Amino acid sequence: MYVQPYLFFNGRCEEAIHYYEQHLGAKVNDKLRYKEAPPSDGPAANANGEQIMYSNITIGDTVVMASDDCVNQETKFQGFSLSLTVTSEAEAERAFAALADGGQVNMPLGQTFFSPCFGMVIDRFGVNWMVIIPPQQ
Repeated sequence: MYVQPYLFFNGRCEEAIHYYEQHLGAKVNDKLRYKEAPPSDGPAANANGEQIMYSNITIGDTVVMASDDCVNQETKFQGFSLSLTVTSEAEAERAFAALADGGQVNMPLGQTFFSPCFGMVIDRFGVNWMVIIPPQQ
């Protein structure tokens, strides 16, 4: 058993996937649009057919699922962060800058008592991220 993040976007899932591909090296494993689903009388019946019903991407070694939420139009990413573990300060700076572009820095990258390089940012899509270099063991 394992826990897998599933992110719901407000009509910006495709944009987010593309951004993560360009800036975090994400790889798209699968992507389905609402218009590709069989006809339904459930919540998806009123969804925009061009929006993403399901996607599966890999960022580093982690699989993240994402879609445009057809039920809650005011989805917010609250109460969690995705933690991006990197191996060098240059990689941390590059990833942090990409995530901060159009977003909000909550804690700039810097050395902490638990990491040689750590920072917190909310990206342009509202997803909370922590970028960290693990401490040397």
